[in-house]
Amino acid sequence: MEFTSEERKEWVKQQAWYQPAQSKREHKEYRKPKPRQQTAMSDKALAWFAGRGISRATVEAMHITEGLEPMPQKEGKMWNTVQFNYYKNGELVNTKFRTGDKCFKMVTGAELLPYNIDAIKDTTECIITEGEMDALSFYECGRHDVVSVPNGANSNLTYLDDYIEEYFENKDTIYIASDTDSKGILLRDELVRRLGAERCRIVQYGDGCKDANEHLQKYGKKSLLQCLADAPEIKIEGIFVVSDFEESLDNIFEHGLQKGVTIGHDNFDKLCSFETKRLLVVTGIPGSGKSEFIDEIAERLNMRYGWRFAYFSPENAPLAYHASKLIEKFTGKRFSKATLPLGEYQQVKQHLETDFFFISPRDDFRVDSILERAKFLVRRRGIKVLVIDPYNRLENEQGNQNETQYISGLLDKLTKFAQQNDVLVVLMAHPTKMPKSKDGIIEPPTLYDISGSAHFYNKCDFGIIVHRDRINEKVEIRVSKVKFRHLGEVGKCYFKYNLNNGRYTPHVDGQEPQWDNSNHLINDLQQRQADAEAAAVFDFETDDEYNDPFANDRYDNDDTDCPF
Repeated sequence: MEFTSEERKEWVKQQAWYQPAQSKREHKEYRKPKPRQQTAMSDKALAWFAGRGISRATVEAMHITEGLEPMPQKEGKMWNTVQFNYYKNGELVNTKFRTGDKCFKMVTGAELLPYNIDAIKDTTECIITEGEMDALSFYECGRHDVVSVPNGANSNLTYLDDYIEEYFENKDTIYIASDTDSKGILLRDELVRRLGAERCRIVQYGDGCKDANEHLQKYGKKSLLQCLADAPEIKIEGIFVVSDFEESLDNIFEHGLQKGVTIGHDNFDKLCSFETKRLLVVTGIPGSGKSEFIDEIAERLNMRYGWRFAYFSPENAPLAYHASKLIEKFTGKRFSKATLPLGEYQQVKQHLETDFFFISPRDDFRVDSILERAKFLVRRRGIKVLVIDPYNRLENEQGNQNETQYISGLLDKLTKFAQQNDVLVVLMAHPTKMPKSKDGIIEPPTLYDISGSAHFYNKCDFGIIVHRDRINEKVEIRVSKVKFRHLGEVGKCYFKYNLNNGRYTPHVDGQEPQWDNSNHLINDLQQRQADAEAAAVFDFETDDEYNDPFANDRYDNDDTDCPF
């Protein structure tokens, strides 16, 4: 069914599972730029913009300023910068500083948001570019409904969470105008995934041009507008030719097939790395720790890459029980008032609020219903992984099909969902009852032993078996299938299970395990604070020498060809 933007919004609101975007989300406090000493926009800077096709009228309309700023890349020296000012609802909320030789910084602690966001609030179309200069290029052509991502070709778009509903949900057409290099392609694909392929068009600049500003300089305004008019719709289904995926093909040719994301356990990472658009099947006998290992993967991918997860996991009900297990994995502490400090508890609750979602319909366990909710979370929250745990709790819709036919169709549906929404689908499935050996030990199952059909092996991209060795008190993880060899290989590795927090620790016979009981969220926060301090050692609000910005030893930019 085709929807207009307004019909789509009304349909979403009528669903039983709909929650407003701001429900239970904590309001963040951001730092805002304070007034600073600025020089008037110099003729030299205006000439630099003009040389790139940007007129004085556009510079002034977009509130671009010029001024001295201490730059960390210049050892904290005052440097003349052009300042791209970010406004929301008419208020200055952030500034990006740029030197002539393309050193950048933004205001530490300020809100990250799309550049020129106010201009698209009530439009039915918009253009999204990779940088401010590209946004200015479209503005110069008369397309004022243009924004730029604030952090370049970065596929982490979590800052869009607060803008999807109010600024992008009403769009009938969204032009993705990223660069054509490999990072630009990653940004493009993530924007399409978050905003919906059905309304996105991909802007192409032609041979010899990698971005909008380069095209404007070479061919002019009329030609750049024609790039918009010629931007093709994304082909979701149908017949394709090489030119439809040529940029991705060229990227593989240039850089080769890349290993996927890893969980940070070396013994497992040597065997398996993950990527989206894939189906992962996990199995193991009851009590082996299948769900716990899935949670281990989830916690570590979330901490390492910021991947967000959605769970349909009725066997982990009630939801508070499941959340408590995740909290133990994040904090490294047993979930108890006696062992988990209140501040850490509140911190991890807020983290789960933004990065983990639980699909738990009251009485509708149809796979289509689960996928419908998951698609909503892809658009609104940017989830990268859908976990279905377990398969046998999905409503059986076999009808007149035999079991093998039904399972084949179900796995095809999950794979299609993964590919169309650029997510990893994790399916936990129980095996048949496994026989005991002559010693009374239950042998590890294979993917072919999953109850119902050999298609669980045949149709998955990754296959993992979790088996608990109770005699030796260790857990065996068997990677029994990796469809593409650049992502891993078949093999097995061993772990010890940390009873204190539910984490898995790599194990080698004869060696004591190195237990990790640290708080991963606090570790990550400390690392990010250290990185931020290293990137912005000098702060314009605390630098005592800022009162003398024109001192000769501070104003060292002597490149006569550079306007800054």
